[in-house]
Amino acid sequence: MILAGVWTLPEPLSVHDVMMDDRTVIVLRRHGNPDGPRIVLCHGNGLAIDLYYPFWSLLTDDFDVVVYDLRSHGWNAVSDLSNHTFPTFVDDHDTLMQAIDDHFGEKPQVGVFHSISSMAPLLSPSLGSRYSALVLFDPPLRNPRVVRHQLDEAARRAAGLATQRSHRFKTEEAFIDLIGFSPTFKLAVPGVHELLARTTLRPSADGDGYELRCPREHEAQIIAHASIFAVLVDFSAMQCPIKVVGADPTLPYSYLPTIDLSEILTVDYDFLPDATHFLQLEQPEKCVEEIREFLTQIGVI
Repeated sequence: MILAGVWTLPEPLSVHDVMMDDRTVIVLRRHGNPDGPRIVLCHGNGLAIDLYYPFWSLLTDDFDVVVYDLRSHGWNAVSDLSNHTFPTFVDDHDTLMQAIDDHFGEKPQVGVFHSISSMAPLLSPSLGSRYSALVLFDPPLRNPRVVRHQLDEAARRAAGLATQRSHRFKTEEAFIDLIGFSPTFKLAVPGVHELLARTTLRPSADGDGYELRCPREHEAQIIAHASIFAVLVDFSAMQCPIKVVGADPTLPYSYLPTIDLSEILTVDYDFLPDATHFLQLEQPEKCVEEIREFLTQIGVI
């Protein structure tokens, strides 16, 4: 809920620590209506799924909502940089899918992923067979207007910027003030800047202020490798219906279906005008409408 411009997250119905292969722990949380259809959600690079509460709070009346953070993000402790890779994200995803069945019971489920987290179900050996459907928001995949070397160069620039970003702050208010000058979240709904501070910062280990929950080196490494793994995605091999909702297609690196006609036929694609890569934080109601319409269309709800 939101009161006076401040989003207040509810306590989860249940919380479970799940051990990954390298003994990293990822925290599963359950919200919403346990009797409803299940939706599993994850977030974009450097963020946290609790930041998306203005979006997924609109699903909790009707859906059994299960959320988790990528390793080294959100509720999770920082893991070793050497294990902060796309293959590890895929392994984590598959381990978590089994844990969801074990802890909450088996039933059909829909995966809803944003940006980098979209890659895990797309690259998983299960090829989406554990889902009734996938809804992907602006995944970091191919764009027919941009050739490969341009994507690689853009990734290198973005990774370089990530390694240079401020990572320690005296107070949460100092971080919020800095975000206010950034164009990144300028279209976000009211209260997101404060929520960003609460969900992506943690008290510094030395007790002096706050630091990023996801270290900038971890964020940069994933950005640098994104274009390498994006070309491995084969939508035609996926074993569940897929909906992709992109940002405004006039933006340089927003997702667009490839010029390969097989992908156009495989993926149900739509976009939100005037939305950036952070569309769920900018137009949460529209994003939920896209989910509901798609799931109704394919008979999941």
